Amino acid sequence: MDVTGIASVATEMANFNTQQAVGMAVLKKAMDINAAGALALIEAIPDNTQTASNLPANLGQNINTTA
Repeated sequence: MDVTGIASVATEMANFNTQQAVGMAVLKKAMDINAAGALALIEAIPDNTQTASNLPANLGQNINTTA
């Protein structure tokens, strides 16, 4: 293998490592954005204790099993 071949292989390896690092950075950023969106959705869920206290006590005690 001549000198230009070695240099070419070294350059290709450096480019591959750079592309892989950029891909990982983009993936991490996308995961952070998805986590923030999921947290916003979870925080948007209304508090269930207020609506349950307004319901009659006997509601939800029986299950209709006939189809």
